Amino acid sequence: MYLPVPSQPDCASAWREAVRAVDAARDHEAYNVIVDIDDPTAASTIAHPGVAVVNGFLTDRAKPIDTVANTIFPASLYLRHGAPAFFDVFNDRVLPKVRRGGRWSGYYFERMIAYQGTAGAPPNQLWDIVERMNDDSVRALNKFELSLFDPIRDVDNSVYGGQCLSFMSFKIVPGSPRKVTLTAQYRNHYYVEKLLGNLIGLGRLMAFVARETGLEVGPLTVVSTHAKIDQPGGATRGEIKALLAQFDQAIAPLAA
Repeated sequence: MYLPVPSQPDCASAWREAVRAVDAARDHEAYNVIVDIDDPTAASTIAHPGVAVVNGFLTDRAKPIDTVANTIFPASLYLRHGAPAFFDVFNDRVLPKVRRGGRWSGYYFERMIAYQGTAGAPPNQLWDIVERMNDDSVRALNKFELSLFDPIRDVDNSVYGGQCLSFMSFKIVPGSPRKVTLTAQYRNHYYVEKLLGNLIGLGRLMAFVARETGLEVGPLTVVSTHAKIDQPGGATRGEIKALLAQFDQAIAPLAA
């Protein structure tokens, strides 16, 4: 059981086609939805008219797109402080402000750089991947895995709440130029409220890895093991349909 979305060139078009596909499914939800983006750094800011439409809709009802994207990769922090310095800035300045009790902050980036599921000092999985990609003695091109699901903190009776992004797998694709690709798996995915911000955040994460390793950004593949056309902030089905129509209208001049 799976639902493949035709491969798209950028984040905005991938969001639109994925929402269209899942919305057409029974009860507006689907399993094992596969979304593939050729360039996940394209159409990824509110300067893009389609992204701006979605951002305006979400800002009034839930969280702006950049807020969602920042949970995966805080791009402005990286650009301001560089790597690896920005890891300490995140841990020392950002986490104390956003941490939610004793569980986790809601930032997937926290788990990437300080995974709490092991004994001893929590490993920085993300920087370890960068360092191994830069190590000439590491010959593996397909062994750069990053875990986000924590069986200690995440197993509860919540229907949809908590961690949704479970696992990421980076690959180095040989050739000229060499590219870094990413496959991300979600256990549950709200496509209206979260998908576009998630795609943009994952693209920024890939851009970080590419910049720090001298690679180029390759395709992004997202597997949503359960996807739902949600109604953030109590939005009606009519408002969701109007959002899609506004998106299409906004991007129409780009295709002209």
